[in-house]
This record gives sequence, C-alpha cells and structure tokens, in this order.
Amino acid sequence: MVTYSYDQGKLDIQESKDGEDTSFAIRVIGDDPQMLQGLKQVQRTFEENQDFDDVLFYAYPGHEYKIIVQQQYYDDFVTELFKARLLDSVARK
Repeated sequence: MVTYSYDQGKLDIQESKDGEDTSFAIRVIGDDPQMLQGLKQVQRTFEENQDFDDVLFYAYPGHEYKIIVQQQYYDDFVTELFKARLLDSVARK
C-alpha cells in the first residue's frame, strides 16, 4: 500500500476504487501555476508513453480533474505526482 501527503491548501485529492481501477478527483485550489503545470506534466508523461489507456485524464472547469488509473500503473502515477512536486511525501506501508 502506498500513502502520500500533499498541501491541502493547494490541492484537494479524493481517491476511490472504480472496479479494478482507481479514480482520482483532483482539484487545484486557486490558480497556483506550479500545481497546474505539475498536473500538465503528469498528463504529458502518460500521454506520451506507448500504453494509451494506462491513465486517463478528464479536465473540468474550475481546475478540476478526474483521472482513472489502471491498477498496475497506480504506483507509477503516484510517483509522477511526487516528481511533479504535487505531493510532499510518498511512502510504502
């Protein structure tokens, strides 16, 4: 199991199971350019790889995103969030 922490003043992250996949609802609070650029960086990482349905991004008004992550890519996705400085820490329990 992977746990993570983030600045709740900049992001709101809700995670839920969606069948075999994990669904993330991520909202950027305010217009923090670092958070917005970080999410775009993570999206590009998964769009540019060879697996087209590993992580699916859906953007909504108000800097809200729904992201569906296949189970086998969960750790990769969380790691990319950390690399983009959207998460403060990541730990395996």
